[in-house]
Amino acid sequence: MRRLSGKPQEPKLPEPDEHLALGALLVRVAKSDSHYDAVEIGEIDRILAESFGLNPVEAAKMRATCEKLEAKAPGTPDFALIIRQNVDYPHRLDVMRALWRVIIADGEHAVEEDATLSEIAHILGIQPEDLPAAD
Repeated sequence: MRRLSGKPQEPKLPEPDEHLALGALLVRVAKSDSHYDAVEIGEIDRILAESFGLNPVEAAKMRATCEKLEAKAPGTPDFALIIRQNVDYPHRLDVMRALWRVIIADGEHAVEEDATLSEIAHILGIQPEDLPAAD
């Protein structure tokens, strides 16, 4: 029916791995205060590029996929569990630092962001004393 109406079929989203799960969590944290802007998007792209050796276009494409995955996912635990099961503790701390970078990127700090970060930290098994602190 889509072909007849001229609407192209949307490509199927990939199954999230730890890389896509990180991207989806970055998007989820950025959106947690109901404000998702270019500064946060730029920070997410920089984090993805740094983390996975991507150029700016590849990072933006990955973020776009992560945005779609995040929008379709029922909850934050899905992505956090993928990371916990596939990433060692020191690198999960890096995940927390990356999430913190996104939270502070827009210069605003909302209670909702703290709640989302706390939920993710709990699922990742991060010890409270290892959590990034506000500067």
